[in-house]
Amino acid sequence: MTTAPTTRLVAAELRWVLRRPRTLVMLGVLALVPVLIAVGVAAADRGPGPGLVGAVAGNGLVLPVVALTLALSLLLPLAVATAAADAIAGEVAHGTLRGLLLAPVGRLRLVVMKAFGVLVVATLATAVIAVVGVLAGLAVIGNAGGGLVTLSGTTVGVVDAAGRIALVVAWTIGQLAAVGAVALAVSAVTEHPLVVLAAVLGGLIVFGVLSAIPALDWLQPMLLTTGWTAGADALRDPLPLDGMAESSLRALCYAAVGGGLTVLLMVDRDA
Repeated sequence: MTTAPTTRLVAAELRWVLRRPRTLVMLGVLALVPVLIAVGVAAADRGPGPGLVGAVAGNGLVLPVVALTLALSLLLPLAVATAAADAIAGEVAHGTLRGLLLAPVGRLRLVVMKAFGVLVVATLATAVIAVVGVLAGLAVIGNAGGGLVTLSGTTVGVVDAAGRIALVVAWTIGQLAAVGAVALAVSAVTEHPLVVLAAVLGGLIVFGVLSAIPALDWLQPMLLTTGWTAGADALRDPLPLDGMAESSLRALCYAAVGGGLTVLLMVDRDA
């Protein structure tokens, strides 16, 4: 039996992902996050204050990092979990998964294509916030004499600032890839997309609650959400990488477990 070309599978998955109205709406909502922060900071008409949002005042290049940090707490995982829910459970709900399992694609390649689609959504969602954040920051707030004023009080140039923003973007995509892998595993065991959303977002909320209990500090290294504020370290000088490196390793472990479970579940799944 002739297998379907990989390029055709990739193109079909991209069309399926990018033509979904909910994907486009979600990207539009995410684009509003940095805009609303910029407008709010500009309307307050105050100088730099304490906290991340306070650091945005008069310092527009800080905005994309702040927007990504805030969106990572809920909106970005919601976008990725929605894509993962549609990837498998959504196909079951629409009655199209059976055809995909019977097609000359291969179960492993099918999982890879679905994971690719989820990763595309994660990348687009993160890039939209970063790009709109830079544009809104420079247009509405302005920059600090052509550079970025760090939380440490120093000023770095535009090239260094762009590198720091790119680092936060890459790190955020890595965290979302872990969320997507877990969501795909959940999506592979249910035919209801809402169950995937409830399980993933509920799990993240529980992780946040557990991390806030001092008596459970020993759980911190095992919680995916631990270190999700590490992106703000890009606003410090010198740039500390320990937080982002540790959270990236944790995300890699979650992605490996989630991806492995998805493959096992899909290989054994009846058509």
